[in-house]
Amino acid sequence: MSPTTTAEQSLWLAALSAITYPPPTDERSFDVLVLGGGITGLTTALLLKRKGVRVAVAEAGQVGAGVSGNNTAKVTALQSTMLSSISSTRGSAVADEYAVRSLAAVEMVAGLATAENIDCDLVRRNALTVAVQDADLPEIEQEYEAATHAGFHVTMTADVDLPYPVSGAVRLGDQVEFHPVKYLRGIAAAVDGGGCRVFENTRALSVREGNPVQVGTTHGRLTGDRVVVATHYPVWDRGLYFARMEVSRSYCVATRVRGEPSRAMSITAGDETWSYRSAGDLMIVLGQSHPAGARGVDRTRYTAVEEHARKHWDVEVVTHRWSAQDPISYDHTPVIGTYTPGSARMYVASGYAKWGLTSGTMAGMLLSEQLTGGAGSEVFSPHRLSPRGLPRLAKMNAKVAADLVADRLAPGQITSAADLAPGSAGVVRSGAERTGVYRDNDGGLHAVSMRCTHLGCLVRFNGAETSWDCPCHGSRFDVDGNVLEGPAVRTLPRRTPPGAD
Repeated sequence: MSPTTTAEQSLWLAALSAITYPPPTDERSFDVLVLGGGITGLTTALLLKRKGVRVAVAEAGQVGAGVSGNNTAKVTALQSTMLSSISSTRGSAVADEYAVRSLAAVEMVAGLATAENIDCDLVRRNALTVAVQDADLPEIEQEYEAATHAGFHVTMTADVDLPYPVSGAVRLGDQVEFHPVKYLRGIAAAVDGGGCRVFENTRALSVREGNPVQVGTTHGRLTGDRVVVATHYPVWDRGLYFARMEVSRSYCVATRVRGEPSRAMSITAGDETWSYRSAGDLMIVLGQSHPAGARGVDRTRYTAVEEHARKHWDVEVVTHRWSAQDPISYDHTPVIGTYTPGSARMYVASGYAKWGLTSGTMAGMLLSEQLTGGAGSEVFSPHRLSPRGLPRLAKMNAKVAADLVADRLAPGQITSAADLAPGSAGVVRSGAERTGVYRDNDGGLHAVSMRCTHLGCLVRFNGAETSWDCPCHGSRFDVDGNVLEGPAVRTLPRRTPPGAD
């Protein structure tokens, strides 16, 4: 029976029974501590366990409930125009290595699912990068050339599995779609036990690099010989990652359609990106990307995605809505390796540019090698300098500086909480202090300091997700100030709603 209401939740997170791994009690010392229970952390942990390492995963919420469970769930080595972008910024040799390791990651996901007997709806599909208009053809031709140079068996075609005509596409066969949360819960089950542990609802708050490394959490201290920061966006500033990555957010809907959904995993090139895949009788559509913390974001983001789906498919009902964001390195390549130069005890992985299920698996493979005596790869060194990416780096940091200054000079949006209608938010300014106020649909007021607890930028209201989002580095908070996404690890201080009486 078709649902009559739309779930405001990822398709992958809906209707799954909770599997709870309790926080730490007596067992607190391990060989390696992995911070983050998404695909990077869990893949790293399982591969380390297979090599005899005693490992613990500390997850702030529940396994797979972060970005790993909020995406279109594609695992592919053909990733829009990533290979040509990397080639233009860092050269063809780097693009080739990224391509080969991405393809190995696709096979790693398939292999782990089989080896651990994980029922995660894994299916092999074609992946396509599509030029909707003739003007977009040069982009996909460059991607075809980069993919061919890397040794991929790609083809150029105009015959695509979409309900509208296109100018052309690059196609790579035998890639993977799956149910990411089922997969990650299977990986977590394989990690937990035999001297290794998974801890949920255990947020890392601090780290002290020494012998051993000490990690302060919401449930006390954990120690380990080494630590892997797999928190999607690095949660500590000592590596200056916030200065080298920008964060982009996108919106996704699942729809039940009349007739057969499009079965290929497709993404469009050009200025407006649309990403598609199917899941059973559902069609998943993603689009409407914007920088995290952008001004004026509201529910029209979802409306636009739904309208795009209805324009091209015979939509019976929208079943789910969700969104997610991802950090993108200034040179388009992930950062995977030691947290700071010369560090032998802290490691990090981030900057997946919206292809985290593939790159997170790649990171797990590389990190498990490094942590057991392997060399890793200098291509992904977090401490690299990419000269051809420096103009983009300068532009990114200029934006951050502008956001810092402009929001502090801006006047308040409302004079008191009494001005707010149900379901709306506003900013009250009193001298240098700014308070963000939200009135829920029942009339209740929620007020917080607008100063992000990461590096002090002022957050902005995201009306599409009813959250306070940081425009500088992508931290997100609910209307009561609780952390939804890092790099922030501490809540926004609550305030008395101005003019609430």
